[in-house]
Amino acid sequence: MKHSSLVILAASLVATQAVHAQERRDGAVFAEKKDARYDAIKAEVRKKEEPAPKKRMWVDFSAVDAPRAVSEFTKVWHQPPVCQGLSGMCWCFSTTSFLESEAYRLTKRELRLSVLHTVYWEHVEKAKGWVKSRGASVYGEGSQPAAVLRALRNHGALPAEAYTGLPGGRKEHDHESTLYAEIKAYLDGVKAAGAWNEEAVVSTVRAILDHHLGAPPETVVVDGQALTPREYLAKVVRLDPDDYVGFLSTMEKPYWEKAEYEVPDNWWHGKEYVNVPLDTFLSAIKGALRNGFSVGVAGDMSEPGYSIGPPGIAVVPTWDIPSAYIDEAARQFRFGNGSTTDDHGLHVVGWLTRGGKDWFLVKDSWSSSWNNDHPGYYFFHEDYLKLKMLAFVVHRDAVKELLTRVG
Repeated sequence: MKHSSLVILAASLVATQAVHAQERRDGAVFAEKKDARYDAIKAEVRKKEEPAPKKRMWVDFSAVDAPRAVSEFTKVWHQPPVCQGLSGMCWCFSTTSFLESEAYRLTKRELRLSVLHTVYWEHVEKAKGWVKSRGASVYGEGSQPAAVLRALRNHGALPAEAYTGLPGGRKEHDHESTLYAEIKAYLDGVKAAGAWNEEAVVSTVRAILDHHLGAPPETVVVDGQALTPREYLAKVVRLDPDDYVGFLSTMEKPYWEKAEYEVPDNWWHGKEYVNVPLDTFLSAIKGALRNGFSVGVAGDMSEPGYSIGPPGIAVVPTWDIPSAYIDEAARQFRFGNGSTTDDHGLHVVGWLTRGGKDWFLVKDSWSSSWNNDHPGYYFFHEDYLKLKMLAFVVHRDAVKELLTRVG
């Protein structure tokens, strides 16, 4: 009996050692947050000298067994990545890219849509919201996929070449220190003076937009026919904004009901997001991709596991939380204490399975994605998406069964 117990104990120790040998344990390094693409754009459009960045803690990515090339992924059709420059327009770049993929999926038309047409009208909506709320609403560069869908409903769409938002031969967007700063300063003045005349405010904001972006054209010629933006949406793009649904996963709200996504970029406090359990959230994204749909996501990129340079991947460090412990509570804890924020919008366009877990091909308009061997893309481990991506948008046909459960 004693001999048998020793044999069992020895076998157990060997098995335990084998399991631990297979687990990844990440190291950490300290390095500058060096974004070569961002710095190059900044040098092009600005001349101001700035102090050297402080070193911060990152994952030692050398221990991560990650995909190496875009070609490894099963992909959904999408347009090549475009950089958003020095701007906070990720929400619109990512959602517009998502809609381009949708237009191709449904009509087989390879369209490149204007991002700045939507951005223009979102600034106008924010100005109206500023007046209606008497300056209480958030006025920032960011927004949400739902805002893109709203702009399509109200203002239609344009092809990218018809409205670039880069007048005067400019090559890169720079809204941080120009357009946004000027509008924000004006709106702060409106609030200080109590000058709540919506017509006057909108007129002034549009004048600022026209100066920096150019005025959007009232028509565009397609196949010899002049079309308004609404006609272009109906006749060429042929997407119905009401066919798209947003999802989130939070323990604070009842599951299977629509809820507000409580982040600053949801400045109008929209309650159009369906709240689902985390496992459902993740499986819905996986299922959509496997069935030929792409997905727009919103979440956190300001993480030590999100590489600014090579290798262009996003992982959850084991010294943050081991994979097996990533669950709804871990996710909610980080959102509640502010260590997870919604600071970026991205377009998920592919997937592969490696080591029993999925990796996602993520199209990214932020400059850091141009600092690796697959410019314009990141490779997300599914743990990163599970812990750090807070909301997503998809065509309702990809989630038909889920929608039958919504109260």
